Amino acid sequence: MGKYTEQFKLKAIAAYLDGSHGFRKVARHFGIDFSLLRRWVASHQADSSIGRRPHGRRYSEEFKHRVLKYMHEHRLSLRQTAAHFDLGQSSQIGIWQRRYYSGSPAAPTAAKPRKPTHVPKKIKPVEPTDIDDAQKPREQLLAELEYLRMENAVLKELSYARGEGANTDEKVLIVCKLKRRFPLPDLLRMVRLARSTFYYQLKSQQKPDKHAELKEQIQRVYHEHKKLYGYRRVALVIRNNGTLVNKKVVERLMAELDLRSVVRPKKYRSYRGVVGKVAMNLLERNFVAQRPNQKWVTDVTEFKVAEQKLYLSPVMDLYNAEIVAYEMASRPCYSLVGNMLDKALERLGETPKLVMHSDQGWHYQQPQYRQKLYQRGVKQSMSRKGNCLDNAAMESFFGTLKSEFFHLKRFESVEELKAGLDEYIHYYNHDRIKLRLNGLSPVDYRAQAAS
Repeated sequence: MGKYTEQFKLKAIAAYLDGSHGFRKVARHFGIDFSLLRRWVASHQADSSIGRRPHGRRYSEEFKHRVLKYMHEHRLSLRQTAAHFDLGQSSQIGIWQRRYYSGSPAAPTAAKPRKPTHVPKKIKPVEPTDIDDAQKPREQLLAELEYLRMENAVLKELSYARGEGANTDEKVLIVCKLKRRFPLPDLLRMVRLARSTFYYQLKSQQKPDKHAELKEQIQRVYHEHKKLYGYRRVALVIRNNGTLVNKKVVERLMAELDLRSVVRPKKYRSYRGVVGKVAMNLLERNFVAQRPNQKWVTDVTEFKVAEQKLYLSPVMDLYNAEIVAYEMASRPCYSLVGNMLDKALERLGETPKLVMHSDQGWHYQQPQYRQKLYQRGVKQSMSRKGNCLDNAAMESFFGTLKSEFFHLKRFESVEELKAGLDEYIHYYNHDRIKLRLNGLSPVDYRAQAAS
């Protein structure tokens, strides 16, 4: 807005003072804002010279405090105070007032101009090519070096997570950690994450956890009952305390919190899908054999002692339920089953007519396992997927072993457990009688049939 002349201001003031109209009507007539007219009138009535304040005038701290003190003592408005002290804008007094009560200086001090710092330009990573480095320009070598640095940083973070199997949440955290060092598009391309997915997951992670209170209740109930309750009992306790919750929600949250009941822990499962070749079910739940070395069954079971695990792989002859051979190891690797098979095959004759039955565990699908059976003329048989009843004879032995031996004793170490298993299997074969074997042990029954 341009400045108004002194003559125009006096004319507008006179029109207000001489007439019977208010500020708004007079201001509308002269085409100005009514608040501007009100300030002119107040300044005129205070006998101040309007419009003669030097342009760009600076006020001292003492003057500003005196203006604020006068305004509060006489209970004046901002416009009245500005007219009294011949200040051009009443809003300036409001600024002084806010700064005074906030503890800041009444007037800002002129900040020294900062010298612009040199910000080095980021190098865009470029994937290395097969061209000889001596023929590449310096800019390309630096770009390829930056790419290798980014790749090394990403692989290091992935190794801390789950390797190549890192989930989307872990990838988002990795990108957030490294995006200040490397360009975001290149990072997303390297971790194979879409840009939209990154921002969606980032926004989702910033949302407050709506199940935070429920998680606290789940943890409290779980620890109060000595880790004995599963998700069904935990959900029931929470509902009895007055909180309506679905047991499936409790199950999912307990899985996230890694809370599991210590009662009946999950058994070892060797099934990993089809990793080799699956054989037909030749046994078909016919667990009766007419002669020794006609039908064998095998499986792997797990023991846990002193925070360490031990795996047992035995072979049972269905003729007399004798444990033909067995192997123990601290890890369920292939050698566990391979060594067991070698021990068992040593007991066979030259031309056996034998069926070896197992589940669809990954050990039994391996080519080397199948090759050993084929070389000795042994037919391979497998249970149907997820059907433990097809190998019920072996499962029955594991149940007997654990109920009569493992659950009745306390073991301080894995070595003590190994020695106990050797002793029990020898007892099972030579001394423990079975009703279906006419009161004889497996070894005695085989010896009697051979005589």
